[in-house]
Amino acid sequence: MARKTGSHAEITGPAIRAAALRLFARSGYAAVSMREIASEVGVRAGALYLYTPDKQTLLFELMKDHLEGLIAEWRSMDVLGAPPERLEKFVKYHIGYHFDRGDDVFLAYMELRNLSEENFATVEALRRAYEDELEAVLAAGQSDNTFEISDVRVTTRAMIAMLTGVHVWYRDGGRLSRDSVLRIYWDLARRMVNA
Repeated sequence: MARKTGSHAEITGPAIRAAALRLFARSGYAAVSMREIASEVGVRAGALYLYTPDKQTLLFELMKDHLEGLIAEWRSMDVLGAPPERLEKFVKYHIGYHFDRGDDVFLAYMELRNLSEENFATVEALRRAYEDELEAVLAAGQSDNTFEISDVRVTTRAMIAMLTGVHVWYRDGGRLSRDSVLRIYWDLARRMVNA
Protein backbone atom coordinates (compact mmCIF):
# COMPACT_ATOMS: atom_id res chain seq x y z
CA MET A 1 0.00 0.00 0.00
CA ALA A 2 1.31 3.41 -0.86
CA ARG A 3 1.51 6.06 1.82
CA LYS A 4 0.67 9.69 1.19
CA THR A 5 3.52 12.04 0.42
CA GLY A 6 4.68 13.74 3.60
CA SER A 7 3.48 10.97 5.91
CA HIS A 8 5.57 9.96 8.89
CA ALA A 9 5.66 6.18 8.61
CA GLU A 10 8.52 5.86 11.08
CA ILE A 11 6.33 7.55 13.71
CA THR A 12 2.77 6.64 12.77
CA GLY A 13 3.35 2.94 12.05
CA PRO A 14 4.91 2.21 15.47
CA ALA A 15 2.30 4.42 17.16
CA ILE A 16 -0.49 2.36 15.57
CA ARG A 17 1.10 -0.88 16.75
CA ALA A 18 1.64 0.46 20.28
CA ALA A 19 -1.95 1.71 20.50
CA ALA A 20 -3.32 -1.59 19.18
CA LEU A 21 -1.23 -3.51 21.71
CA ARG A 22 -2.47 -1.38 24.64
CA LEU A 23 -6.11 -1.50 23.54
CA PHE A 24 -6.14 -5.22 22.72
CA ALA A 25 -4.57 -6.00 26.11
CA ARG A 26 -6.91 -3.70 28.01
CA SER A 27 -10.23 -4.43 26.30
CA GLY A 28 -9.66 -7.59 24.29
CA TYR A 29 -9.19 -7.89 20.56
CA ALA A 30 -12.88 -8.40 19.73
CA ALA A 31 -13.95 -5.26 21.61
CA VAL A 32 -11.51 -2.90 19.89
CA SER A 33 -12.35 -1.25 16.58
CA MET A 34 -10.02 0.21 14.00
CA ARG A 35 -11.70 3.55 14.66
CA GLU A 36 -10.73 3.28 18.34
CA ILE A 37 -7.11 2.53 17.43
CA ALA A 38 -7.07 5.51 15.05
CA SER A 39 -8.49 7.77 17.75
CA GLU A 40 -5.81 6.62 20.20
CA VAL A 41 -3.11 7.52 17.67
CA GLY A 42 -4.76 10.76 16.57
CA VAL A 43 -5.36 9.87 12.93
CA ARG A 44 -8.46 9.19 10.87
CA ALA A 45 -9.63 5.59 10.72
CA GLY A 46 -8.96 5.44 6.98
CA ALA A 47 -5.32 6.35 7.57
CA LEU A 48 -4.76 3.07 9.44
CA TYR A 49 -5.18 1.16 6.20
CA LEU A 50 -2.09 2.85 4.82
CA TYR A 51 -0.14 0.93 7.49
CA THR A 52 -2.04 -2.33 7.88
CA PRO A 53 -4.60 -4.14 5.76
CA ASP A 54 -6.83 -5.00 8.74
CA LYS A 55 -7.15 -5.57 12.48
CA GLN A 56 -6.35 -9.30 12.15
CA THR A 57 -3.00 -8.44 10.59
CA LEU A 58 -2.23 -6.06 13.45
CA LEU A 59 -2.94 -8.76 16.03
CA PHE A 60 -0.94 -11.36 14.14
CA GLU A 61 2.08 -9.10 13.63
CA LEU A 62 2.13 -8.10 17.30
CA MET A 63 2.11 -11.73 18.40
CA LYS A 64 4.60 -12.88 15.78
CA ASP A 65 7.04 -10.05 16.49
CA HIS A 66 6.90 -10.74 20.24
CA LEU A 67 7.63 -14.43 19.83
CA GLU A 68 10.33 -13.92 17.19
CA GLY A 69 12.04 -11.40 19.47
CA LEU A 70 11.80 -13.75 22.43
CA ILE A 71 13.36 -16.63 20.49
CA ALA A 72 16.04 -14.54 18.77
CA GLU A 73 17.27 -12.97 21.99
CA TRP A 74 17.39 -16.35 23.77
CA ARG A 75 19.31 -17.91 20.90
CA SER A 76 21.78 -15.02 20.88
CA MET A 77 22.77 -15.70 24.50
CA ASP A 78 25.52 -17.95 25.79
CA VAL A 79 23.38 -20.87 26.95
CA LEU A 80 26.04 -23.54 27.21
CA GLY A 81 26.79 -25.50 30.34
CA ALA A 82 25.33 -28.32 32.38
CA PRO A 83 21.53 -28.71 32.33
CA PRO A 84 20.97 -27.07 35.76
CA GLU A 85 22.99 -24.04 34.67
CA ARG A 86 21.13 -23.83 31.37
CA LEU A 87 17.78 -24.18 33.15
CA GLU A 88 18.65 -21.35 35.52
CA LYS A 89 19.56 -19.16 32.53
CA PHE A 90 16.26 -20.00 30.83
CA VAL A 91 14.15 -19.30 33.91
CA LYS A 92 15.79 -15.95 34.56
CA TYR A 93 15.78 -15.01 30.90
CA HIS A 94 12.09 -15.83 30.41
CA ILE A 95 10.92 -13.87 33.44
CA GLY A 96 13.32 -10.99 32.83
CA TYR A 97 12.26 -10.66 29.20
CA HIS A 98 8.59 -10.47 30.18
CA PHE A 99 8.78 -8.13 33.20
CA ASP A 100 8.08 -5.06 31.06
CA ARG A 101 6.08 -6.80 28.34
CA GLY A 102 2.82 -7.67 30.11
CA ASP A 103 0.64 -6.59 27.20
CA ASP A 104 2.68 -8.71 24.78
CA VAL A 105 2.37 -11.73 27.05
CA PHE A 106 -1.37 -11.23 27.39
CA LEU A 107 -1.83 -11.16 23.62
CA ALA A 108 0.48 -14.11 22.98
CA TYR A 109 -1.48 -16.35 25.34
CA MET A 110 -5.02 -14.97 25.59
CA GLU A 111 -5.85 -13.84 22.07
CA LEU A 112 -4.89 -16.95 20.11
CA ARG A 113 -8.58 -17.72 19.62
CA ASN A 114 -8.95 -14.57 17.51
CA LEU A 115 -6.33 -15.50 14.94
CA SER A 116 -7.27 -16.84 11.54
CA GLU A 117 -6.38 -20.48 10.99
CA GLU A 118 -3.27 -19.63 8.97
CA ASN A 119 -2.06 -16.99 11.44
CA PHE A 120 -2.74 -19.33 14.36
CA ALA A 121 -0.57 -22.01 12.75
CA THR A 122 2.32 -19.55 12.38
CA VAL A 123 2.08 -18.28 15.95
CA GLU A 124 1.64 -21.78 17.34
CA ALA A 125 4.77 -22.91 15.47
CA LEU A 126 6.74 -20.03 17.03
CA ARG A 127 5.43 -20.88 20.49
CA ARG A 128 6.43 -24.49 19.95
CA ALA A 129 9.90 -23.46 18.77
CA TYR A 130 10.40 -21.52 21.99
CA GLU A 131 9.06 -24.36 24.14
CA ASP A 132 11.48 -26.68 22.29
CA GLU A 133 14.35 -24.60 23.68
CA LEU A 134 13.28 -25.38 27.25
CA GLU A 135 12.36 -28.94 26.38
CA ALA A 136 15.90 -29.55 25.10
CA VAL A 137 17.34 -28.35 28.42
CA LEU A 138 14.98 -30.56 30.41
CA ALA A 139 15.63 -33.59 28.18
CA ALA A 140 19.39 -33.13 28.60
CA GLY A 141 18.96 -33.05 32.37
CA GLN A 142 16.79 -36.13 32.29
CA SER A 143 19.32 -37.92 30.09
CA ASP A 144 22.29 -37.23 32.35
CA ASN A 145 20.23 -37.84 35.52
CA THR A 146 20.66 -34.32 36.90
CA PHE A 147 16.86 -33.88 36.66
CA GLU A 148 14.13 -36.26 37.80
CA ILE A 149 11.31 -35.81 35.29
CA SER A 150 8.55 -38.27 34.54
CA ASP A 151 7.38 -36.49 31.35
CA VAL A 152 9.58 -33.87 29.70
CA ARG A 153 6.84 -32.39 27.51
CA VAL A 154 4.36 -31.97 30.36
CA THR A 155 7.07 -30.50 32.58
CA THR A 156 8.00 -28.06 29.81
CA ARG A 157 4.43 -26.82 29.49
CA ALA A 158 3.94 -26.59 33.24
CA MET A 159 7.15 -24.64 33.67
CA ILE A 160 6.37 -22.22 30.83
CA ALA A 161 2.92 -21.60 32.32
CA MET A 162 4.41 -20.97 35.76
CA LEU A 163 7.09 -18.60 34.44
CA THR A 164 4.73 -16.69 32.16
CA GLY A 165 2.26 -16.17 35.00
CA VAL A 166 4.58 -13.67 36.68
CA HIS A 167 3.27 -10.88 34.45
CA VAL A 168 -0.21 -11.30 35.96
CA TRP A 169 0.71 -10.40 39.52
CA TYR A 170 4.13 -8.74 39.63
CA ARG A 171 4.30 -4.96 39.95
CA ASP A 172 7.41 -2.81 40.42
CA GLY A 173 7.42 -1.21 43.84
CA GLY A 174 5.61 -4.15 45.41
CA ARG A 175 6.76 -6.39 48.25
CA LEU A 176 9.33 -8.23 46.13
CA SER A 177 12.11 -6.86 43.95
CA ARG A 178 12.72 -8.27 40.49
CA ASP A 179 15.83 -10.03 41.75
CA SER A 180 13.83 -11.65 44.55
CA VAL A 181 11.25 -12.89 42.07
CA LEU A 182 13.96 -14.33 39.84
CA ARG A 183 15.54 -16.15 42.79
CA ILE A 184 12.20 -17.55 44.00
CA TYR A 185 11.16 -18.74 40.56
CA TRP A 186 14.55 -20.33 39.95
CA ASP A 187 14.12 -22.22 43.24
CA LEU A 188 10.62 -23.34 42.20
CA ALA A 189 11.84 -24.49 38.78
CA ARG A 190 14.77 -26.34 40.31
CA ARG A 191 12.40 -28.15 42.69
CA MET A 192 10.08 -29.07 39.81
CA VAL A 193 12.83 -31.17 38.29
CA ASN A 194 14.41 -32.31 41.59
CA ALA A 195 17.71 -30.74 40.58
